Amino acid sequence: MYKGVNDPFKIEFDSLDELADRISQVLECPVTIEDASHRLLAYSTHDERTDPARISTIIGRRVPEKVINQLWKEGTIPALLSSKEPIRVKDMNEIGLGHRVAISIWKQEEVLGFIWALEIDKTLTKDEFVLLKKAAESAKNKLLQLQTRKNKKEERFQEFFWKLLTGHLKNNEEIINHFHSLKITPAASYALLVFQFKENISAKEEQHLTYLLKTNQRLKIMLYTVDCNQFILLASADNMKNTIQELTQFSEFFIHKMKERYGVKDITPVFTNHYEDYSYVTHAYDETLEVLLIKNQFPNETKNIFTYQNLGIYQFFDVLLQKRKANHYENYTLKVLREYDQKHNSNLVETLDVFLSKDTNINDAAKALNVHANTLNYRLKRIAELGEVDFKNPNQKITLYIDLRLEKYHKI
Repeated sequence: MYKGVNDPFKIEFDSLDELADRISQVLECPVTIEDASHRLLAYSTHDERTDPARISTIIGRRVPEKVINQLWKEGTIPALLSSKEPIRVKDMNEIGLGHRVAISIWKQEEVLGFIWALEIDKTLTKDEFVLLKKAAESAKNKLLQLQTRKNKKEERFQEFFWKLLTGHLKNNEEIINHFHSLKITPAASYALLVFQFKENISAKEEQHLTYLLKTNQRLKIMLYTVDCNQFILLASADNMKNTIQELTQFSEFFIHKMKERYGVKDITPVFTNHYEDYSYVTHAYDETLEVLLIKNQFPNETKNIFTYQNLGIYQFFDVLLQKRKANHYENYTLKVLREYDQKHNSNLVETLDVFLSKDTNINDAAKALNVHANTLNYRLKRIAELGEVDFKNPNQKITLYIDLRLEKYHKI
């Protein structure tokens, strides 16, 4: 153990790599320093003692996603995010992680990063835990400098992204040049994703979102921003064999992690198919907003719809509603059924709505209405008689289905 001055880290280090080497020398074990998103910032050199997790982290310049997930499940990362004391981590052979001690680097109530010390040939003592705390304090200033540079850089990214979203940049070549000036490699094809929350995204939730984004290794994110209750992402669609399927899987993963780790629920995802011309970003954004509008108005009917292409008839509601208003149109069948319902306290309009929504499947509709199939058949017979409905006529059924939806759309 180091037997020098009380604080061997109370000197000026030229770099985090120099500090990592110094910590390794003092504690006599391999050391890595990461930022708050588990990206590798520095690691001690000249030490053959290691484990597969550390090797993968050094090669990939970030902690592997499977290691991060396991550390969350085992409670290590939650502990590091709530404590300023060193945390001992047991070995996890299934992910190549050996015994180690970790400590968070704090600035007031914010975690800036982590120091990991491998316990390969030794076990750190209480005194060495104290030294590790001193090392974390020494690392703070270096990480603050990095954070300041990162924040300025991200401000430029945000400004560029909003120019894209709002159509202030219209020429694809000009946009590509902007990417390069910001040292972002533009993907050959891209997709836009929007995650809508029930309420405005708090600063803490934004930290959680950014953390999940930067630790995910499933999707390459070029730009992202927060707008009130929406988290907007521009993602690379390169190497995607099935864009919609892969974005669906990513969205499910993202929503699951927000619920599992942070207890955040009721997130609605929407996304586009892939595009190649970046001047279409504004159009792609408008698509996602339109899908969200429809999903907010018809949550049950559109529960499994995430893209504009899959909206079907809902794509044309604005145009249809304008035509209906211009012609002062009123559906005769629905008018008659609604008057009958009001007079007899019945629910024929609801029955018709559910029956058509279930693609005229008697069993599915009866289950949704919580009635016996015979009861449903009786109601359908009354609907056919009163409203002059021929359920074998697809044109009439489609018109009724559309008009029922338009009524609801108009009311909302």
